[in-house]
Amino acid sequence: MLTYTPVTVAHILNEIRKTIVGQDHVIEQILVALFAEGHALIEGVPGTAKTLTVKTLAEILGAGFSRIQFTPDLMPSDITGTNVFNMQTSQFALRQGPIFTDILLADEINRTPPKTQAALLEAMEERQTTIDGESYRLSPMFTVLATENPIEYEGTYPLPEAQLDRFLLKILIDYPDQAEEEQIVARWDAGFDSHHLEREHLQPLPEGDAIARCRMEVKQMRMEAGVQKYIVEIIRKTRNHPTILYGASPRASVALLLSSKALAAIRGRDFPTPDDVRDVALPVLRHRLALRAEAELEGATADAVILDILKTVEIPR
Repeated sequence: MLTYTPVTVAHILNEIRKTIVGQDHVIEQILVALFAEGHALIEGVPGTAKTLTVKTLAEILGAGFSRIQFTPDLMPSDITGTNVFNMQTSQFALRQGPIFTDILLADEINRTPPKTQAALLEAMEERQTTIDGESYRLSPMFTVLATENPIEYEGTYPLPEAQLDRFLLKILIDYPDQAEEEQIVARWDAGFDSHHLEREHLQPLPEGDAIARCRMEVKQMRMEAGVQKYIVEIIRKTRNHPTILYGASPRASVALLLSSKALAAIRGRDFPTPDDVRDVALPVLRHRLALRAEAELEGATADAVILDILKTVEIPR
């Protein structure tokens, strides 16, 4: 029986609608990552409210928020922090970097070299970071929401497979439809300004541990054996599909399990169904597959291949 999740989700959705128009599937998938204790890579062209969505969510959660603008000259210490010598005490003291927060917006993460990207790896996997040989624990809520632009390639560095695999989901943001865009224009004409969120009077969650309680409910949720088998069959199909160079690992199976449970909880159920699995399959798997070069030349995409696989796996009853 879900106690905290439905109330928490209703509050978040009600408040986020004060700043975000549409993008229902994006908001739902970000909440999946948050409730499943994962991280999300958000891809979309500039101006589709990626940053605004993350900033609004952090405000509603009452969570610490940091933003890193990734650039080619960014150093790992700019992310993690560094030890600075204190002349008064004659000792080194840690100057914490922006990674010491609850919600970290890694803006345009593919604009910085792999060495700097790798500074996030340990933090994303273990929620800790190592500085000068000493380990520091990060916030239990620590969540990386990274963004990237799909249309610019000059001056970018593709994320290594090892780091891509650390993202629970890869979320795609598309343009709003006409009615939504008209509503966006009307809001701005009426005085809305994304740089002044305080004017929207966003109400934070009334209980500071609401997210931790939602996460516990997701952890305690159990999945029927038939649905578990359905997940495994989907993942194994990615390993012998003719257009895939290499398929998804067992980590993807676990990611699909956790994401399905989180999605079920967000939708108000205390058990995940095959529909939940299918609905999160694309964001869970699209960044974990490598297509053969000849397939890409023929116009194949990861999403199309995943949808093809879903058609071939029998749905449990």
